[in-house]
Amino acid sequence: MREVVVGLGACGIAAGGIPVYDRLKELIDPQKDQAVLKQTGCVGMCYREVLVEVREQGKRTLYGDVTKERVDRIVEEHLRAGKVIEEWKVGEENEVLAKQKRIVLRNCGKIDPFSLDEYLGVGGYQALVKVLNELKPEQIIAIIAESGLRGRGGAGFPTGTKWKYAAAAKDQHKYVVCNADEGDPGAFMDRSVLEGDPHSILEGMAIAGAAIGADHGYIYARAEYPHAVRRLRHAIGQAEEKGYLGNNILGKGFNFSIRLKEGAGAFVCGEETALIASIEGRRGMPRVRPPFPVDSGLWGHPTCINNVETLANVPWIIINGAKAFNIFGTGNSKGTKVFALAGKIKRGGLVEVPMGISINEVIYDIGGGTISGKPFKAVQMGGPSGGCIPAALGDTPVDYEKITATGAIMGSGGMVVMDTDTCMVDVARFFLNFTQNESCGKCTFCRIGTKRMLEILERICAGKGEEKDLLTLAELAEQIKSSSLCGLGQTAPNPVLTTILYFRDEYQAHIKDKKCPAKVCGALVDYVINSELCTGCGLCLKACESGAISGEKKKPHLIDPSKCIKCSKCITVCRQGAVEKR
Repeated sequence: MREVVVGLGACGIAAGGIPVYDRLKELIDPQKDQAVLKQTGCVGMCYREVLVEVREQGKRTLYGDVTKERVDRIVEEHLRAGKVIEEWKVGEENEVLAKQKRIVLRNCGKIDPFSLDEYLGVGGYQALVKVLNELKPEQIIAIIAESGLRGRGGAGFPTGTKWKYAAAAKDQHKYVVCNADEGDPGAFMDRSVLEGDPHSILEGMAIAGAAIGADHGYIYARAEYPHAVRRLRHAIGQAEEKGYLGNNILGKGFNFSIRLKEGAGAFVCGEETALIASIEGRRGMPRVRPPFPVDSGLWGHPTCINNVETLANVPWIIINGAKAFNIFGTGNSKGTKVFALAGKIKRGGLVEVPMGISINEVIYDIGGGTISGKPFKAVQMGGPSGGCIPAALGDTPVDYEKITATGAIMGSGGMVVMDTDTCMVDVARFFLNFTQNESCGKCTFCRIGTKRMLEILERICAGKGEEKDLLTLAELAEQIKSSSLCGLGQTAPNPVLTTILYFRDEYQAHIKDKKCPAKVCGALVDYVINSELCTGCGLCLKACESGAISGEKKKPHLIDPSKCIKCSKCITVCRQGAVEKR
C-alpha cells in the first residue's frame, strides 16, 4: 500500500496544508488507488511548503509548493497513471541534506506525530526499555557525560554534569522540566521537534527522571504553539495508556508522570528560575542563584531543567552510544546542532548540522545564499541574547567557543541571515527594543539601562545621533551586562556591541553624514522619482495616501519630501522602477 504524506507542521499549515490534506482526503480511494493518506511534521524545507510525499516500494517522490489546485493532477497522474510530475518535484533535496546529520530531527517529516505505533516502529521507547532493564542511574549519567552533550538552550552547560548534581541531591521528591519556552525572534527549532516528534521528548524526560531519581516532569511550552501543545497532550495520553508514563513503568517499579504547563509568552520565562516561578503560579521573574534549581527548584525540590533539543538527543545517545554521538563536532562541542534559518535566506527552514561546520557552509551550501542574490552581509546568532557576525567571519566554525569569541553566542539555534540591504544600526535597535519590552523590570540596570540604550539607537536612526553616543552605548552596555540578575539583561547589549564592533562605519554614517547606507532608516532617506524612467502612468499617485506625489498623465511625476511619509507604496506599485531611495 502506497502512502501519501502531507507536511502539517506549523509552516505547512500556514502555507495552506489543511486544504491540501482535505482535498487529498476527498480524492484518494484507498482501494482504487492503493494508497493511504497520512500527515507528518516539518521536514525542514519550510521554503517549499506545502510538501507532499508519495512513498511506494522503497521509492519516494517529494513534491514542493503544492496547492489545493495541484492536488487533482498529483492524484490523477502520479497515483493513477503512475507518472511522476517532474516539474513539481523538489530537486534540491539531496543538496540541502548533504551536509546535515539528523539526530534530533531523525523522525521529523517521517512519522505521523499523532501515531505512537509509528514512533515505536522507528525504535521509539527502546532507549527507555534499555535504561530500565540494563542500566543503573549512574551508568545513564556516565553515558550522557561521555557523549559530550551540552545544553542546547543557549548556555551550553554539560548535560551529564547537571544530571550528576541533580542525582546527588538528597530529597525524596525531584522534578525534570523541559524548557520549551522558545521566544527568540526567528527561532522555531523546538516548535518543529515538538510538532513532529513529541514522543522523543517524553522519552528523553523519562530517561532523565530515571537517571536523577525524579518521579514527576513538567513541559513548559508557550501557548503560542497550539499545534505543539495539542500534539504533546495527545502523546502524553498515548504514553500513559501504553505504560511508558505513569506508575510502575514497564513493570520495573519506576514511576514518572508528565504535566504540560502553557506559558503566556514572556521571553524572560526562558530563564530557568523565572520558568519555575511561572509553573508555581507566581509572576515569572528570575531570582538570585545559588541555590541552583538542581538543589532547590520547583516547590523547593531538586529540579533538572533541559531544553527540547537537549532531551531529543538523549534516546538516540542511549541506543547508539556515547561515541556514536561525540564523533561529530569539535573539542568541547560534540554532536550536532539544529538551526532555524530565517531572514534573507533562499532556503529558509530547519537544518541540523555537525558541530564544527562553518557559517558559510550553512548559509551557502545548505541555505543556498541570500534570497535576493545580493551579497551576504551578516548573520544574527543567539537571538536577542546573541550578536551579529559579519560575512568576513563566515569561515568561523559553529561551536560554542568559536562563536562566543566573535561576541555572539550559540544560543538556542536561531540564525537570521542579512544581505547588503540590511541596516545594522536598525537591526541593533530592533533586538534591543525586543529585550527592553521583555525585561521583567526587577533589575534597575536592565529595566532602565536598556531603555536608555534604545533611546540612543532611536535617535541615531532618526538622524539625531551624536559622536558621544557610541561611547555612552558602550558604557551602558558594560554596566547592564555586569549588574543584571539573569541572562536576559546580561546579554541584551550583545547585538549593539557586535554591530558597533563590526559595522562602526554604518553608525558613523548615521551620526556624521546623516545617511543610512542601506537606505532603511526613513528619516535619513529621500524618496525621488527618476524622470528618465517615469512614464507618467499615475499608479504611484493613486497609491500615495499622503498626497506627496503630483504630476500630469504621461509626464514625469514628482514627490514632495515635506509630505512624504516614506511608506514605500510608490516603490511597490511602480512598474518602471522609477521610484528610488537616496
